[in-house]
Amino acid sequence: MAARSKRTGAGDSLLRLGNYLTRSEPLDGDRAQVRHGGRQGDVFYRDRWSHDRVVRSTHGVNCTGSCSWDVYVKDGIITWETQATDYPSVGPDRPEYEPRGCPRGAAFSWYTYSPTRVRYPYARGVLVEMYREARERLGDPVLAWEEITTDPERRRRYQRARGKGGLVRTTWEEALEIAAAAHVLTIREYGPDRIAGFSPIPAMSMVSHGVGARFVNLLGGSMLSFYDWYADLPVASPQVFGDQTDVPESGDWWDAAYLVLWGSNVPVTRTPDAHWMAEARYRGQKVVVVAPDFNDAAKFADEWLAPHPGTDGALAMAMGHVILRERFVERPTPRFTEYARTYTDLPFLVTLDRRDGRFVPGKFLTASDLPGNTDEANPDWKPVFWPEGEDAPVAPNGTVGHRWGADGEGKWNLDLEGRVPELTFYAEGAEAAEIALPRFDTPDGTAEVDTRGVPVRRVGDRLVTTVFDLVLAQYGVSRPGLPGVWPDGYDDPGAACTPAWQEALTSVPADRAVRIAREFADTAEASGGRAMIVLGAGTNQWFHGENAYRAFLSLLLLTGCQGVNGGGWAHYVGQEKCRTATGWAAYASGMDWSRPPRFMAGTSYWYSHTDQWRYDTYRADALMSPLGPGRVRGQHTADLVAASARMGWMPSYPTFNRNPIQLGKEAVERDRDPAEYVADQLQDGTLRFAAEDPDDPKNWPRTLTLWRSNLFGSSAKGNEYFLKHLLGTHSNLRSEPAGPDDRPEDVTWRDEVPEGKLDLLLTLDFRMTSSTLLSDIVLPAATWYEKHDLSTTDMHPFVHAFNPAIDPRGRPAPTSTPSTRWRRCSANWPRTIWARSPTWSRCPTSTTPRGSSPSRTGCRRTGRRRGSGRSPGGPCRTSSRSAGTTRRWPRSSLRSARWPRGRGSPSRVCRSPRTRRSSGCASATAPCAAGSLTAAPPWTPTSRPAR
Repeated sequence: MAARSKRTGAGDSLLRLGNYLTRSEPLDGDRAQVRHGGRQGDVFYRDRWSHDRVVRSTHGVNCTGSCSWDVYVKDGIITWETQATDYPSVGPDRPEYEPRGCPRGAAFSWYTYSPTRVRYPYARGVLVEMYREARERLGDPVLAWEEITTDPERRRRYQRARGKGGLVRTTWEEALEIAAAAHVLTIREYGPDRIAGFSPIPAMSMVSHGVGARFVNLLGGSMLSFYDWYADLPVASPQVFGDQTDVPESGDWWDAAYLVLWGSNVPVTRTPDAHWMAEARYRGQKVVVVAPDFNDAAKFADEWLAPHPGTDGALAMAMGHVILRERFVERPTPRFTEYARTYTDLPFLVTLDRRDGRFVPGKFLTASDLPGNTDEANPDWKPVFWPEGEDAPVAPNGTVGHRWGADGEGKWNLDLEGRVPELTFYAEGAEAAEIALPRFDTPDGTAEVDTRGVPVRRVGDRLVTTVFDLVLAQYGVSRPGLPGVWPDGYDDPGAACTPAWQEALTSVPADRAVRIAREFADTAEASGGRAMIVLGAGTNQWFHGENAYRAFLSLLLLTGCQGVNGGGWAHYVGQEKCRTATGWAAYASGMDWSRPPRFMAGTSYWYSHTDQWRYDTYRADALMSPLGPGRVRGQHTADLVAASARMGWMPSYPTFNRNPIQLGKEAVERDRDPAEYVADQLQDGTLRFAAEDPDDPKNWPRTLTLWRSNLFGSSAKGNEYFLKHLLGTHSNLRSEPAGPDDRPEDVTWRDEVPEGKLDLLLTLDFRMTSSTLLSDIVLPAATWYEKHDLSTTDMHPFVHAFNPAIDPRGRPAPTSTPSTRWRRCSANWPRTIWARSPTWSRCPTSTTPRGSSPSRTGCRRTGRRRGSGRSPGGPCRTSSRSAGTTRRWPRSSLRSARWPRGRGSPSRVCRSPRTRRSSGCASATAPCAAGSLTAAPPWTPTSRPAR
């Protein structure tokens, strides 16, 4: 207490003054107050919730919530935030969208003032020392960077320092110069496709994502995907529906009569949307939660099923077994069969191929397989079904083949033109064939084969059956007269897909699985399809997640729920807003400059460049059906990644083992078409794909920029591989590289294990994270309450705008370079901010009134007008529009008092004689001649003082 009373700093002086003026009893060295009774206690609350203004903004977090918030500001400091409550009404018959928010959002403003906030540019200290020395000696940033990165000892020094502290504060000019030098050298020596950028889902802040992606694309670098990399992409969606997660908004939960929360802990992970689930229970909705733990959603549930983690697919298959048997075979439900004929591929025909002496399912029968269809357009893309009462299959409207070509005009629809597709060939006396079907439920993971019969017909020399008949065989639903081995009933634990079979795998009692399946189907029939499954990461983020999802989606398709309000599947990420996504795609991809954009699947990129393939002993055989043709048998995953690059299945960067700019120059010099020249080079072996030799230094990624992401803290799967091989720093990697028998065949294996492929790791963030601690350069970013941006989501129909409630903390990047003299005068101001402003700023000695055009008034020092050049005594800061900057006055960390009336503007008030002399002023009392803006404590340079 005694020690604290001796403090004489500006902050302590303000605290003592505040206690004196408020006549309060101080405690803890003037840092606490005591109020006694009555209205005195109310003062605390009035001060706590007082504010000068309210700003509408939102949060750019990857939660798909996209909630609008009111941000309250007092004296330039955010005091608190509350949920906005003025969403457009949806009418009296359903709950409103508001209020949307969660406890995490309500506490976001703490990030702005957090001790981990990044306020200034930082760089790795050992790298800065080497760069400054080389820069001064060589005089060129690119030469300096080249000398450091090509010297093995120097390169090793700063790479090994990654993640071990040692970041030092630097200037924007130096940080940007180093980053620019790294990019220039990479483009010149290795190629622009050695530059990479990573930033997750654009929807959470579309402008911020797009501006970085545009930078990378315009340079010729590669933007890495995010959706697949952090396993939020449900692969089953494009497999089943042909599009990316086209799911309903969360408000559609209200319309569901039966709601299954499968792997989705809605109150915690989708807090803004959870009220629809809770409120719908008042109108009779039944809620079933499927989760291995009794999570927060389970307390809202009428039923809780707890399968073992990762076994959800077995439970869904058993439920499908029950629905198929009871609603399609024993007692066909007209609505379900009609839906299946019209909206699913269940009536389409599949050929049966003979392989190893037995029949196995082959490809779809298409129009090209039918006699007499030689002149039809796109026949290979038109699957066929067999209409009732007709003697041959036909291709219905709406197939992929009708999407292109003149003959498809007017047929890109689901009009069956009066035809009724046959769902099954099963009938008395119908021909049948035994087929082999794989199963993968053995304890040791090896695949086995079930033999079951399906009804068939002949089309020419081909044997065909329907998709529906194959599905019944796969699910083990028997029908009298069909050959093969079938389950004895629901209680048969040895037959795949029975309720008893799933109980042994999931621990969910068989009778409960049967009852939930029946309730789901009964509700779908009675309500017209208003049964819904809400899916979450708990079921999606598994290695075999797409197979489990296809089992979930089959339940919805069999019961006619997909495409119905209140029915279908509701994912935690879905289709983005078309209008904003269209604009984002155009400018983020740089398609106004060049096409196509350079995007690459992040999963294969990291797999190759973090050298995880060197430790992978998992052969493609482990994922193969024992009934397949065996085209990839014995191949390594890295071999398949290289094959996909060679055959153009997906983009791969870097593409070739040579600089693409050099390849283009060579083609021009030889007067060759670049595409033909590259093809010839590949043909004769002079040129190779980089994916075939990812450890060749010529094929390494060289610069990586991260923004809006914490790659190494949240989604660097195989983090130790990243640390060792990509960054070259210490790691806890204990794996041993694959032995000779487990190595790839087509990908070059180098005995020298590469460490530290990346020359530069650049991260932009507003807080210190795992990624910034590992970075070579860290640049500060504005938080969500300090910038303009857009936020969208697939969970509601609104587009929210970010609006700055306060100016960015710290020192944002300059929009123009101040003069040497200006920098010297502001040397004592660590919080100086250079930012664009639409208002005129004041020349330190100008008589220009605020808001008037400097072009009509002269500079008091020189008499010169705007545009007349620099005055002898220093720069004339007359206009932010001409100079590109304005001098702002950031708030101090303490709450500042308002500028006293009658004192004049801050530009005319000097702090102290000592400060003025150190800033270059000629006299402690004479008018300022150095162009400095100063103010008395506790002022620091910031925006125009509040009035």
